[in-house]
Amino acid sequence: MKTFTAYVEWDPETKLYVGIIPAIPGAHTQGATLDELNANLKEVLSMCIEEYGEAVENLPQFVGLQQIEIAV
Repeated sequence: MKTFTAYVEWDPETKLYVGIIPAIPGAHTQGATLDELNANLKEVLSMCIEEYGEAVENLPQFVGLQQIEIAV
């Protein structure tokens, strides 16, 4: 069992939740609800892990998020 961290945003234009797993290239999806997004993330993550095989242990590890403030 391995745990991955997903970054989740709400897109007001499409009215969908968008999820990205930063440590896994290509692991991103969307869903109308958080439950649907979670299921879709599990599905895409499984496909990515299958593609990477043993190399998944060498992928970067997600550390965290930082908010950066700038004048606009």
